[in-house]
Amino acid sequence: MSPELDTIGAYDFRGRLTTAMTAHPKEDPETGELHFFGYSSMAPYLTYYVADAQGELIRSQVVPGAGPTLMHDFGLTAHHTVWLDLPVVFDAEEHSGIPYRWSDTYRPRIGVMPRSGPAEPVWYEVAAGAMIHVTNAYEDAAGRIVVEGPRYDRSAWESSWKWWTGAPGHPPVPDVGSMRHRWILDPATGTAREERLDSLVTEFATINEALTGSAHRYTYTVAFPGAGLERYALVKYDASTGQRQIADAGPGRMYGEPYFVPAAGGTAEDDGYLMTLVSDLARDASELLVLSARDITRPPIAAVELPRRVPAGIHGSWIPDA
Repeated sequence: MSPELDTIGAYDFRGRLTTAMTAHPKEDPETGELHFFGYSSMAPYLTYYVADAQGELIRSQVVPGAGPTLMHDFGLTAHHTVWLDLPVVFDAEEHSGIPYRWSDTYRPRIGVMPRSGPAEPVWYEVAAGAMIHVTNAYEDAAGRIVVEGPRYDRSAWESSWKWWTGAPGHPPVPDVGSMRHRWILDPATGTAREERLDSLVTEFATINEALTGSAHRYTYTVAFPGAGLERYALVKYDASTGQRQIADAGPGRMYGEPYFVPAAGGTAEDDGYLMTLVSDLARDASELLVLSARDITRPPIAAVELPRRVPAGIHGSWIPDA
C-alpha cells in the first residue's frame, strides 16, 4: 500500500514467493532481516523464507519433518527458528469453515532449527496442547531455547473453536481457556519442560519488538472474562518481579491486541505507548486508545473515536511517520 494507504496490490518479492505467507513475519532487530514462512495442508507442509533488509528474498527452504498442522505463528531467536508442530491438523471432514481439527493421535512437537545455512530442525516432544501465537522465543544463558505463548488444552481449543466458527452452543466470549505458558527446550538433554505462568485466560500477547529473539521483561496481553475476571482487560506482566497490572476495559467493552510503540528517546524497555482498538459491544462502536506502556492503569493518553465499528483488533502494526 502507499503511504496514503491506497491499495497497490499483492507483494510477492518480485515473483519469488510462490506459497502462502504467514500472518506473523518477524523482523530481526539487529539485522533488519524479515523471517517468515508458508504452510500448507499438502506437502511440502512448511517452507521457511528470509528477506534481507532491502526486501530481497535471500532464503527459501522446505523444513523437513513438519506435518499438516495449523501453524499460524513461529518463534525467532538470535540463532534459531522455532516451529510449532502441534495437534490441530488438517482434516477434510471438518465442515466448520476452517478444515482443521484437534487430533488425539498426532504427536505434538516443537522444532528448533539453526538460522544459518540449510539445516534440519531438532524436534522436541511436548505435551498435547495448541498455540496460535508466540509471544517471544529466545536463548537463555545455559543455551536452552525458551518459548512463551498462550497454550490451549483440548477443551479450551474446542470451546473457543465453536465461538470462532459460530457453531451451535458456542461460549459467550471468544476465548475460554488459553493461559500463558513457557516451554524450555534443552539441546543438551533433548528434552522439553513446560510450565504455566499465570491462570488468567489471555491471548494476543505482545512485547517491545526491539527485543524479538532476546529475553524480554514485559509482556502485554488481552485478558478474557473467566478465571476471576468478570470483564475484558489488558494485562502487563513483569517477568522480573512476577507482578502484573490489570486495566479493566469497562462494561461491555473488549480490548484488541495491544501494540507497543517506543517513545522517542526512550531507554527503558517499557518507555513507550500501547495502542489498542476497543469495541463497545453495547453501542456497536469503536475507538483507538493510546495508553502509557509504563502504567496501563492510568487514564488513556488519547482516545480516537472511529467513524464506524471495527471488531476488536486481533493484530496491529505501527509505522513511524518519518
